[in-house]
Amino acid sequence: MLRAKLTRCPRVVASSSSLPASLLHTSPVLQSFRKRRSRVQEQANLSKRQERERLEQTDRPHIVLGTRPSTPERWENSDLAKILVTEKDILDSPVMPLTPTLEHDIQTPTYYNYGLGAQERELLFETLPVLSVEGTSMRRPMDDPKQLLENHKLADEHERRKTVMLARLVDLRNANARGIAFENRRRIISEFSESGKPNDTGRSEVQAALLTLQIRNLWDHLNKYKKDISNRRSLRRLVHQRAKILKYLKRVDQDRYDNVLERLGLEPESVEGELVV
Repeated sequence: MLRAKLTRCPRVVASSSSLPASLLHTSPVLQSFRKRRSRVQEQANLSKRQERERLEQTDRPHIVLGTRPSTPERWENSDLAKILVTEKDILDSPVMPLTPTLEHDIQTPTYYNYGLGAQERELLFETLPVLSVEGTSMRRPMDDPKQLLENHKLADEHERRKTVMLARLVDLRNANARGIAFENRRRIISEFSESGKPNDTGRSEVQAALLTLQIRNLWDHLNKYKKDISNRRSLRRLVHQRAKILKYLKRVDQDRYDNVLERLGLEPESVEGELVV
């Protein structure tokens, strides 16, 4: 009888103890909870990574234009975009009057054709008219001051008409696409050349800027004529040529490379790595 009671005693004690029972019942629950929490966290991290990759794919720099869709102002604020002349800019410029007036100065064009620079403009519209009027007046010496003044006035009026005709002739409004491209190339060479070496067409920055102008013009052309296969090959060649020049500049001088990317409005991803156009 006593032996039977002693054999039941450990069972009673074991069943009355709460610690082993609680450990036995809660450990699987904790393990399943931790697994479920880690699985939920992993799914959240995976969704975040997929969303980040999707945003990176949608906001990748354009392989041709070199700008991101989210930051189009990078090109608009670049030095290259500010100096280029477009057809819209030419059409929006004021039209010069046909006849000059003596009360006002002669209105000169906003954009000049044939690559006229500041020195040529000063020579054609400021120096030569004055010399022509003086030469015409001195060619006919007059004793009468009134007659001399009248001849000077007639010569000045005639010279002003000639100057207006010349100004209308050299207006960039009369040029075609080649004339506009010539003026843009002249501006690029002048802007991107080194200060001590004007018109340095062999400089890497100048070549990259000229190629960017050609690429953008060709891209606009291909958007209008999508079946122009020949120019599509030319576009690929120009993009790879620009990347080659910029990669060379990066190897030579990192500061010049970063500076020219900013001035051209290009992202580094549009130049570095494998380019598939």
